[in-house]
Amino acid sequence: MATRHDPNPFDEEEINPFALNQGNGFGQSNYGGGAFYMPAHGSVPPATSRLSPLPPEPAGYDRGATIDIPLDDFRTKEKELKAKEAELKRREQELKRKEDAIARSGIVLEEKNWPAFFPIIHHDITNEIPIHLQKIQYVAFTTFLGIVVCLVWNLVAVTTAWIKGEGPTIWFLAVIYLISGVPGAYVMWYRPLYRAMRTDSALKFGWFFLAYMFHIAFCVFAAVAPPIIFKGKSLTGILPALDVLTSNAFVGIFYFIGFAFFALESVMSIWVIQQVYMYFRGSGKAAEMKHEAAKSTMMSAF
Repeated sequence: MATRHDPNPFDEEEINPFALNQGNGFGQSNYGGGAFYMPAHGSVPPATSRLSPLPPEPAGYDRGATIDIPLDDFRTKEKELKAKEAELKRREQELKRKEDAIARSGIVLEEKNWPAFFPIIHHDITNEIPIHLQKIQYVAFTTFLGIVVCLVWNLVAVTTAWIKGEGPTIWFLAVIYLISGVPGAYVMWYRPLYRAMRTDSALKFGWFFLAYMFHIAFCVFAAVAPPIIFKGKSLTGILPALDVLTSNAFVGIFYFIGFAFFALESVMSIWVIQQVYMYFRGSGKAAEMKHEAAKSTMMSAF
């Protein structure tokens, strides 16, 4: 029978793993803690490596000596930067002076924006033409595109007639009409009208009337195409269409389509010049134009 002083067989033995074995000369504990073993407080583990000592200072080394950094390079670069900055300021002032001079002279820098896929001209009716004149300007632009279509179709019809045996002369004339008529129409009357509508200039209106009357005369003449001045079948008018229709119906149809294009272009152009003239007279630009013409005549006489 066990007494109360007998040891409990289920009690764990209390062992201090950090206690040092006093009898061990190497200062190691009796507890082999394995990977979790830590030395007792105050003990120093044996050194396994030593740091290499610093190399000795060279003879004659002065710790209080200053490093001499050359400042000539910095001063040279600073001068170069100042010179470039002054040059940029001079160019900026020159550019501003030119812009101010252009603004005072009334010259408008036009950015090419039409057509969108390959800009070759400046064209912005919505933002640059007054609202009450935009309809007239749009119809005038339609007549400009119309003369382009007329001349292109004229070349197609004349090319067809040439293939059917009419000769190469009329084809070369049709090419000349196209390559001279399209840029000529833009420079001679459409751009002056656009600028006249934008700036309300009486002189530009006068130039437009003169050039546009020639444009209307050409369209009417091309719609009829009598065999005078121009080579007979080089224009797709009604007379060449009737003549070609008797020999070749296919070419005759092409010529009749060309006649319809020129006739429609003539009617639209007459409407445009009528509307522009009504605005010109109603706004008092006619009197202003007469005054400017008289003034320029007097100045030239003196």
